[in-house]
Amino acid sequence: MIVTESLSKRFPRVTALDRLSLDIGPGVTGLVGANGAGKSTLIKILLGLSPATEGRAEVLGLDVATSGAAIRERVGYMPEHDCLPPDVSATEFVVHMARMSGLPPTAARERTADTLRHVGLYEERYRPIGGYSTGMKQRVKLAQALVHDPQLVLLDEPTNGLDPVGRDDMLGLIRRVYTDFGISVLVTSHLLGELERTCDHVVVVDGGTLLRSSSTSDFTKITTTLAVEVTDSDAHPDGTAALREALAAAGITLHDGVEEGLPGAGHILLLEATGEETYDTVRDTVAALGLGLVRMEQRRHHIAEVFRAETAAQAQAQAQAQAQAQAQAQAQPTEVPVR
Repeated sequence: MIVTESLSKRFPRVTALDRLSLDIGPGVTGLVGANGAGKSTLIKILLGLSPATEGRAEVLGLDVATSGAAIRERVGYMPEHDCLPPDVSATEFVVHMARMSGLPPTAARERTADTLRHVGLYEERYRPIGGYSTGMKQRVKLAQALVHDPQLVLLDEPTNGLDPVGRDDMLGLIRRVYTDFGISVLVTSHLLGELERTCDHVVVVDGGTLLRSSSTSDFTKITTTLAVEVTDSDAHPDGTAALREALAAAGITLHDGVEEGLPGAGHILLLEATGEETYDTVRDTVAALGLGLVRMEQRRHHIAEVFRAETAAQAQAQAQAQAQAQAQAQAQPTEVPVR
């Protein structure tokens, strides 16, 4: 769907993209990075709206440098910023955008009605957009990106400004764009948990460079950490502390600290699972103490953990390279001119 090779974008005072090489296939792909990581700049280049300084990129097999108009005919785009006209209705606006994409009047109206229903706008679609909530405006922006039935949609921070319920609804809509209609999605976000729940593949960028590109399942591989949560008992008012002490005595390796558990239960105890016998030991120990077992599950990595680890590793590598360069510069002998 998207291929870039050594793609760079430099501005007078900042490098937005630095030799970025990607190969993104069908499905829902998340592009994650902190604010200023180069996500929006990449989308503008992919749409043919901003030229790259170096390198090349293709979208759906089309060169972004020479086929920008053809790409925009086949790709939908949901911008991050608020760009909707306040004095027209959602129906009027989306019909207009469908006509701009080349649909005839009747088809534009039919597609608009279907698309607005899909994103959850019903009677509200006839009201002026200026009176919409943030969530409704985001749905309108998604609808105009989908109305011309594109092969790919680029969504720039689609959950910005939404409350938790609105964010969950938007993430569900994004997932259905691919599962229900077969339209591939590239979605940017700085919220790692959103991409973990929604995407098949995740691309992590930082400072315009690629940190990692892999499937979500690779990011969230099962760890050897076992999370155990128990309830207290009359004999053990602090069930977590009693279990920690008993497991340590049984030779189980325990991690430092505990996590907050469910209301009414204790805390979540983290320990190292060395095999099936670890589960048996935990079960038998909980039963012997008379505690209630709330959960016992293997932990998975989270994208946030991987992102922090790889960002730290990259920073360490850069610091080592700078230190080595400084050492080499200092080791160079000073040439004294011969008179």
